[in-house]
Amino acid sequence: MNSGVRQDNRFILQKIDDVSTLDLTALRTTLPFKKLLVPPKFSLFHFDSKGYATDFSTLQKRVIFGLHPCDIKALLIMDEFHAKEFKDPYYYERRNRTVIIGLSCLPDDKCFCNATGNETVTEGFDLFLTDLGEYFLVWVGSSRGDDLVRECPKLTDANVGHEDLKKYMQWQKHRSRQFKMDIDLTAMPEIVELSYDSHVWEQEGKKCLSCGACTIVCPTCPCYTVLDEAELVKMEGERVRRWDSCMFREYSMVAGGHNFREARSERLRLRFIHKLQSFVGKFGKPACVGCGRCLDTCPVGIDILSMVKHLQGEEVRA
Repeated sequence: MNSGVRQDNRFILQKIDDVSTLDLTALRTTLPFKKLLVPPKFSLFHFDSKGYATDFSTLQKRVIFGLHPCDIKALLIMDEFHAKEFKDPYYYERRNRTVIIGLSCLPDDKCFCNATGNETVTEGFDLFLTDLGEYFLVWVGSSRGDDLVRECPKLTDANVGHEDLKKYMQWQKHRSRQFKMDIDLTAMPEIVELSYDSHVWEQEGKKCLSCGACTIVCPTCPCYTVLDEAELVKMEGERVRRWDSCMFREYSMVAGGHNFREARSERLRLRFIHKLQSFVGKFGKPACVGCGRCLDTCPVGIDILSMVKHLQGEEVRA
C-alpha cells in the first residue's frame, strides 16, 4: 500500500507496511500520485537483434490510500488524457492493477480546489472515506470497492441514518468555511486567448528559472521523453520513458538545433495556455485541480494564482 506520510514538515508518498504509520491528516504530498502510475523513469521494452518485447509481469497489484478529491480529479484527467485518442498501455496496466481509496481533507492556505470545482468527487475511486470524527462515511465507487467492503463486513454498517447524513452535511459546511484562497477562474479560457501577446509573459518570463519544478509536482502534467539505452557491443538494450518538462529549454528543440520556444516567456505562456485554455477546449475542463502544489513549490512565485491575477489585470505583490 502507498500513502502520504509525514517527513519533517512535509508529506511524501511512501510504501506502507505498517498501517500504524498512516497519517490521516496528511495534506498534499510533495510529488503527486502520478509517480506511481507514470514513474519518473521506466522501461517501455527491451530489444535485441531479433526484435523487441514488452514485459508487464513485474507490475504488482497495490493500493493507493488517502487521495484527496483534487488528486482523484487529477486522476480522472490523466485517465482521459491517456485514453482519449490513443490508449497508453503502460499507464493503464498500472491503473488497472491499482485500488484507489480516497480520503476527505480540510484545506490549508494554498488549497483552491473549490475554485476549480474539485472539492468533492463522485467517481474515479474504488472507496472514498469521509472522516466524521468517530467513524468514516464510506462511499463505494466501483465493483472492486464493493468487493472490498464485502470482504470486511465487520468493519462496515450499511444502515446510514438521518443523523449520519446530518453530521455529513455539517462536515461539508465546516470544510467549505476553511478555504482561504481567493481566486476567480471565471472566463479564463477567453482571457488567456485574448492575452496571447500580453506583456505579462515577458514580465514573468524574466523571473522564471526554467527549473521545471512546477511541472514535476503538478498531478496533471504529462510531458515525457523517450530514450534508447543500448549496449552496442551486445546489440541489445531498452527503450525508456522518463518525465520531461515544457519549461526546459531543450524540450522544444528539434533536429538541426531549431527551438520553437527559445524564450522562457514562450515556454511559460505554453504552460498556462495548456492549463487554462487548450485543455478546456479539448476535454471540457481546465488541467488544474486546485491542489496548491505549484504555490508551494515555485521559488520565484510564478503559480496559477499569481498568473490568473496578472492576466485579470491585478497588481501582484512579488
